Order: sequence, then structure tokens, then C-alpha cells
Amino acid sequence: MTTKDQKDNLFSLVKSLTKSEKRQFKLYVGRLGVNSDSKFLKLFNLLDKSKSYNEALIIKSGIVKKQQIANVKAHLYKQILISLKLNPSHQNIRSQIREQLDFASILYHKGLYKQSLKILDKAKDLAIVNEEKNLAFEIVELEKIIEAQYITRSINTRADELAIQAKELSALNVIASKLSNLSLQLYSIILKTGYVKNEEESQMITKYFNGRLPKFKMSNVGFREKLWLYKAYLWYSFLMQDFLNCYKYASKWVDLFHQNPSMINLNPVFYLKGNNYLLESIFFIRNKPKFVKKLEHFKSTVNSTKFNKDENVSALVFLYTNFHNINQYFIDGSFEDGLELIPKIEKELVLYDSRIDPHHKMIFYYKFASMHFGVGNNKICIKYLDKIISNKSLSMREDLLCFSRVLNLVAHYEAGLDYHLETLLRSTYKFLIKMNELHEVQKEMIKFIRGLQDIYPHDLKNAFKDLLERLKVYEDHPFERRAFLYLDIISWLESKIENQPVGQIIKTKYLTKYAP
Repeated sequence: MTTKDQKDNLFSLVKSLTKSEKRQFKLYVGRLGVNSDSKFLKLFNLLDKSKSYNEALIIKSGIVKKQQIANVKAHLYKQILISLKLNPSHQNIRSQIREQLDFASILYHKGLYKQSLKILDKAKDLAIVNEEKNLAFEIVELEKIIEAQYITRSINTRADELAIQAKELSALNVIASKLSNLSLQLYSIILKTGYVKNEEESQMITKYFNGRLPKFKMSNVGFREKLWLYKAYLWYSFLMQDFLNCYKYASKWVDLFHQNPSMINLNPVFYLKGNNYLLESIFFIRNKPKFVKKLEHFKSTVNSTKFNKDENVSALVFLYTNFHNINQYFIDGSFEDGLELIPKIEKELVLYDSRIDPHHKMIFYYKFASMHFGVGNNKICIKYLDKIISNKSLSMREDLLCFSRVLNLVAHYEAGLDYHLETLLRSTYKFLIKMNELHEVQKEMIKFIRGLQDIYPHDLKNAFKDLLERLKVYEDHPFERRAFLYLDIISWLESKIENQPVGQIIKTKYLTKYAP
């Protein structure tokens, strides 16, 4: 790794600052009373102007000696974080509650028990109303310590009240913790291996899910516990490819926020993710009118002035809005209409480069490739797929890598790039064999393309018909149908048999089967 390529934490932090945050940092440094010649301020100005992190350049500038650099960097990093903490844009209910807790702690250590308890009582109410039960539990624990020292005549009832409150909060925190663990573990499974592939996996995931689901009454839990419960059920439904239940639990998740609107700005990431999964599940059940309606509602909510956006939230809004802007054209095969989105999204992807992970970038490329394939732009399709296939660091989502390779084969065949096919077949087959489990659909596709060079042109249509018959069996198969979520091979085969563009085939099928 060259010095130029190094991702330095301090440098990344400096580069993430907005103009107003930089201005505030300089004002904050001024308030500290340090002079403008201080080492850490000079280092800040140098990093602010630099295009990339270069330690040799910093030492050459004479700001710090080599042996001092680590300490000066650490000091600057801390000062920037303190400055950001003071910025109103980074203050929310959580930071207000924590601040009150800090104040109460200081008053307690000064022996001002009554004042401390008064602040804690207000902070606890604020925490409970805003579903910050971990913080509420922390406050109750401090109240118990103070009450033990600040002897009042009501100590007996007060002690009982606090003990009961601590017990209730602790029980709810345990439920939330178990549900959030389960949700995270299921999400991890889907990222590593994708959907369940067979009956054995299906039973294993069901057993895993039921064994870790805590028992409780819905009437006893609040917003936070319900949110984690719906998330866990949603991931379980996704893993099982039960898209109607995905829709059910994603709807419950989003409705929970609309029933508690104050939670939207307190937990914007969860709100955005809920909407993303809601749209994804409607996409899988192929209801375009409902999809468009929910997408418009989502866009109007996140683009309103009431919706608070920091850098993280802005990146997610970009991600989800554009994923689903593209998806709407896949529902009914109107790929031609969607092509104009691609250059716009590519331009914005550059702006969000540091905030969007490689996995999500690759999903964009796969969608771009599929859209171009849908209108017959096979060479452009291959160009996007190459970005995925040549990305050696992409270890997640085996299924995405697999279908990128299969689509790549089909696009090379469609583009008439026969001289590449032999090599591609070998590398694709080698890749698929290494996968945990080879799907029947993939096996049939490989078998078919492998035999293509032996088929006479006038027999080609019959070969397509034959493959179509073999694949149709899997179209509604609980574990095999997932293949068609990534790559609509059946519509492609029908397009070859009927001499129609693949987009037209998908559109006709949509109108026949799903249109109201």
C-alpha cells in the first residue's frame, strides 16, 4: 500500500467536515485560547488543503517532528470531535439526556444531592418518553446510589419505586437486546449466503429463529422492542423467501414510525431501512401501483424540511431512493424508460464514494447491467458486469457474484462474442463449483451454454424451448425460484423463441399476471 492510498482516520475526519463545521472548529480553538501558531491547528490547516494523506509531506512542512506526529494527530482528532459534539446539528435527544446525566453526576460528587435528583428525574422522563430505555436504566441506577446517601423520610416507598422501575427497564432491555442480536445474526446470514437453498437449510433457520425468539406479551413492550421484533421477523421471512410476510413485517415496521412520528427524526436510519425493505418486498410481489405510491410517499417524507439529514442519513436517502427508482422499471420491464437514470446515479455515486460500501456499489452495477441487457445493449451490460467480476475484494453475497457471471455468459452469447465463450465457460464453471451449493437453475444454464457450440443455427430455437421447459419447473419452486429474482432467464428464453425484446416479454407477462 502506498502512502497516497493510505486511509488515515484523522485525514478522513477532516475531509468529512462541512464548511460550517470547519468554521466552528476554528472558533472553538480560538476559545481554547491557543494561538494560531499551535501545532495541531497548523496540522489541521495543512490536512484541510491536502488532496490525500501524505505523512512525509507533513514532516517536510516542519509543523511537527517525526516523533511528535502521533501525539499531535491524536490531540487534533480529539479536539475536532469535541468541537463537533458542541455543534447543534449533532445534538439530539440522546445527547441532551447524556448531558443531563453528566451534570447530575457532577452535582452528586459535589454533595448537592437534591439538585442532582431533580435533574435525574427530568432526564429519566425524557428518556422513557423517547424510548431511550438503556439511558433510563442508567439514570435509575444513579438515583438508587444517591437515594442510599441522601436520607429522606420517603426512603422506603422511594426505594421500592426505584427497584421496581429498574427491574422493569432491565427486563425490557433484555428483550430488546435478544431481539436485536437475533435480527443482526439473521442479517449476517443473508449477507454471507443469501436465501435458504434447500429444505435442510430452511429447517435449520426456522429452528435457529424460534430458539432465539424471546417470549413476552406485546401489550408489555414499547416502540423499541416492537421495532426489533419486526426486524427479526422480516429477516427471517427474507431468508425463507416468504415475500408476503416480508411485506407484512416491513409494513408493521414503517407503520410503527407513522404511529410514533417523533421517532422518525430520533431514529432516521431505522425509518429509512424500514421503507427500503417495504419497497423491496412490494417489488418481489410485483405490485407496481402500490410500489409507485409507497415510493412517492417515501420520497416526499425524506425530502421534506421536517426530515433531519446528516451525512450518514443523506447517503442512505440517496441509496434507497435510487435503488427503488431503478426497481420500478424492472417490475414491468420498462427498461428503456429507466436508462436515463443511470448517468445521473453514476455522477452522484462519485459524490458519495466514501459513504457507500463496495457491496451496494456492486448492486448498482448489477442493476445497470441488467437494465442494459433488457434493452439489448449487451456490450454495455458486459462493461458493468466486469466491474463486479473483476472486484476481487468483494467477499459478500455469493449469489450476486454468481448471477453476475451467468448474466455475463448470456450477454457475451447475445453480443456474438463467441471467441470469449470457451474461456468464460471454464472460469464461470470453476467459480460456481466453488460455491456452497450449486442451484439446479445454474446447472441447467451452464449445461445449455456449454452445448451451444454444438448446436446448428436452425436447431437453436428448439434448444431454447427445451431449456425453457426444464427451467419452468423451478419458477415457483420454494428454493429455486430465487434464481429468477436476480436474472429473469425464463423471459430471456421466451424472447429468443418469440423474437421479441426481453423487456417486451416482461411487460406482457406483467400486464397479464399482475396488472390490476
